[in-house]
Amino acid sequence: MSEVLTRQAVIYCRVSSTAQTKRGDGLGSQETRCREYARARGYEVVKTFTDDLSGSAIERPGVKAMLAFLKQNSANPHIVLVDDISRLARSVSAHIELRAAISLAGGLLESPTLEFNDDADSELQEYILATVAQHQRRKNAEQTKNRMRARVMNGYWVFQAPVGYRYQKTGGHGRLLVRDEPLASIIQEAMEGYASGRFELQAEVKRFLETFPEFPRDRNGDVRNQRVTDILTKAVYAGYVEAPKWDVGLREGKHEGLISFETFRRIQDRLKGNARAPIRKDLNEDFPLRGSVTCGCCGTPLTACWSSGRHARYPYYLCPKRGCESYGKSIKRDVIEGEFEELLKTMQPTEGLFRVARKMFKDLWDHRLDSQKTVGHSLKTEITAVDRKVEQLLDRIVDADSPSVIRAYEKRISELEAQKIEMQEKIARCGRPIRDFDDSLRTALDFLGNPYEIWVSGNLAHKKTVLKLAFVDRLGYVRNEGFRTADMALPFKALADFSGGKNKMARRGRFELPTPRFVVIGQSS
Repeated sequence: MSEVLTRQAVIYCRVSSTAQTKRGDGLGSQETRCREYARARGYEVVKTFTDDLSGSAIERPGVKAMLAFLKQNSANPHIVLVDDISRLARSVSAHIELRAAISLAGGLLESPTLEFNDDADSELQEYILATVAQHQRRKNAEQTKNRMRARVMNGYWVFQAPVGYRYQKTGGHGRLLVRDEPLASIIQEAMEGYASGRFELQAEVKRFLETFPEFPRDRNGDVRNQRVTDILTKAVYAGYVEAPKWDVGLREGKHEGLISFETFRRIQDRLKGNARAPIRKDLNEDFPLRGSVTCGCCGTPLTACWSSGRHARYPYYLCPKRGCESYGKSIKRDVIEGEFEELLKTMQPTEGLFRVARKMFKDLWDHRLDSQKTVGHSLKTEITAVDRKVEQLLDRIVDADSPSVIRAYEKRISELEAQKIEMQEKIARCGRPIRDFDDSLRTALDFLGNPYEIWVSGNLAHKKTVLKLAFVDRLGYVRNEGFRTADMALPFKALADFSGGKNKMARRGRFELPTPRFVVIGQSS
């Protein structure tokens, strides 16, 4: 009897997740029951081991520590107490493996709810209980999955909140994704920038995100490329949800999107067809005209580089085409960019011409609003045609026998459904300008009045915007002669024609600098 009273025991407790260690007292309740059992048997509890992992997993820190302790004290075999057989494992295979590991380490398994004996009946009972525990685990998993799947089908995101969002309890919705500022605005600008071409490559999006200290990083302090890919490819950022593994197709979500679905589709198109070579960041920032100016002799876009001199490095533009008379002949950066700035200065119309520009803008604004009605009708007709195509493909799936053919039909249906969503989004926006007339007019006139001011005061993105909006095509430049006649964009060209080509500089300080966005007309079709 005295030998039994001196037996030493360890306790093993487990809950399924870290969250359960914070809610309720699962671990504490298990330990209390085991200690009561130990006192009744006269055992001395010398150590407690815990885990907060699923019972289907075998590799658990608490289990490893317990087995190591048992092996270190194998000369004095310890009793291993578990509150219930399901706490040890919730799969039959895991139970058998852990039961054997405890025995090999010198432990003797006991529980307040079950006697572990070596006879056939006890073994059968033990395995039946292990099987029941496994069934309960799988049943709970199925029920959880079904609830989550149903919620996704109703338009709710049920997974970990993506960067830029957080969960918030909302009346009538439960936990709903809401914008998490400032990350939401940062990601919105990154995605819209990639869709518009402001960022040529994903690497540029990555560099943009890295400029914000608040943007989350990995343990090494980096923004991973995979993080950028995830952001650009998740429809959740467009206000939509899907769960392909649960056979839940794309559908409108209950949360607010950071971008439009049309913008999301443009991003996907760019990702699929983006085969451009990486652009060096230093060349892009040091040479803003690179890619926008061509050699006046052969029409090849000028490249740019730094040349090392005896005491310093010097920036140059040059023609890279062999056989051209200007091949390899350098053009000083200060010279070509200085001449470009002078060209921009000549594109500032007189104040009188802005009255004409306002009238042109108002006529175009009214025309675009009227045209939206026609656009909306056309889109509804296209949606009807898409619905017919989907029905035809569904009929073909019913008759198809080949899995590969069925997958091809399903892929095509998914593409058509995405097109339909984009068209429905456009219909909802028809006739609804992004900005009001006065705000859009101010932005347009600010740009028309001061492209030079925007160029010299803006960052690289603003300079690229000036090049895109002020000129129809690349500018031609002849070494030692200067720029050829520029093909100006429509607003500048129209105003120049109206004034007889004798534009004068507007008074400095008359116009405010524009906002970073250059949205002029409101709604795109």
